[in-house]
Amino acid sequence: MTEKLFRDVEYNYNLIEERISEAAAKAGKSREDITFLAATKTVDVEVINYAISLGLRYIGENKVQELLSKYEGYNLNDASLQFIGHLQSNKVRQIVGKVDLIQSVDSVKLAKEVSRQSVKNNVNTDILIEVNIGMEENKSGVMPEGLLELLDEIKDFENIKVKGLMAIPPICDSKQKISKFFSKMNKIFIDIKDKKIDNISMDILSMGMSADYYEAILEGANMVRVGSSLFGARNYGTNA
Repeated sequence: MTEKLFRDVEYNYNLIEERISEAAAKAGKSREDITFLAATKTVDVEVINYAISLGLRYIGENKVQELLSKYEGYNLNDASLQFIGHLQSNKVRQIVGKVDLIQSVDSVKLAKEVSRQSVKNNVNTDILIEVNIGMEENKSGVMPEGLLELLDEIKDFENIKVKGLMAIPPICDSKQKISKFFSKMNKIFIDIKDKKIDNISMDILSMGMSADYYEAILEGANMVRVGSSLFGARNYGTNA
């Protein structure tokens, strides 16, 4: 069973690499401009490490407890571990110093706690600001109209660095509809980059998952989070 799973992961990995390269070329970019991050929720460490052996360099977990339970097993000599799920302030202390990037900061309160724990542990933590691009009431992320105010409030927090934006658009019934959300997100990303806010970098635009990473790249994403297309159908929740 494990051998078949490994073969499937290798086949899927190569296919995703081809599609990323194709989308990047269509968008006028090179393959090296796009970061392929594997969403590893519910995936066994040995399978994750096999994907790393194929060339995967970025992995992302959704749940703090799952990340901690796998932490000693990851091959982090060859890969960057990131946190991509909803993060509660009272769990920040458990992952600061263990992850290279927290993709889901969406409030001053959460940013302040990441800063506090980073200072306490004498580390610097890179973060992305999660934007609720669909303005959905039941979804996390700062509303687009509140993004600039949030950035202004956190730009001087110690030991954290905003590296860009992340978004999970609403579920759409067509590629055209999802592409509009990606395009809107890219416009926000570019507008903020043009403002050149002190201590705020717009290096990463993380959007696009298994069903729509191709479209996301066409609309400006330079990081995609792919789960089920790599590891097979699983219950990944909203970040797969």
